[in-house]
Amino acid sequence: MTVNESQLQAKRPVSAALAGPYGHPFHPILVTVPIGAWVASLAFDIASHVVDDPAFLTQGSEWLIAVGVIGALLAAMVGFLDLFAIPSGTPAFRTGLVHMALNLGVTVAYALNFLWRYGTYTDGGSVGAGRLALSAVSLAVLGVSGFLGGKLAYRYGVRVADESTQAEGYAAGGSGRAS
Repeated sequence: MTVNESQLQAKRPVSAALAGPYGHPFHPILVTVPIGAWVASLAFDIASHVVDDPAFLTQGSEWLIAVGVIGALLAAMVGFLDLFAIPSGTPAFRTGLVHMALNLGVTVAYALNFLWRYGTYTDGGSVGAGRLALSAVSLAVLGVSGFLGGKLAYRYGVRVADESTQAEGYAAGGSGRAS
């Protein structure tokens, strides 16, 4: 397989119905759910230390973690399909494996964090230092994984339309229709 064939293979979905059609992958939009939920959860954790009655923040943080875990599992399923489109043995595939492993590790850490918290904040206290630290470290690892995900899309062009398709958006007098 030549480099061009490898690149083209990585741009096409394994299953358009499950992973999103060509040029419109589902994985990038699905990852916004866990990222947003987990960032908000950490903000709630920190805020629980500065308000007089932190019960609503600790409970909210716990459930944001759960929403993030569910969202991460959905994003992982679609991301796994995108990984199958990348030819094995390539730098892009190796990057995808590290990206996946980090994300799975973060998801497990957050699932454990949820279980560690579940039902323990009935006294209405602020989030404990250990739980807050686990969230902060998990989010930092998620940032590293996100960097690798960006490398997959923006450097290696995984699931990004090829240049001839992209050129349609810059053609003078083109139809201007969005696809």
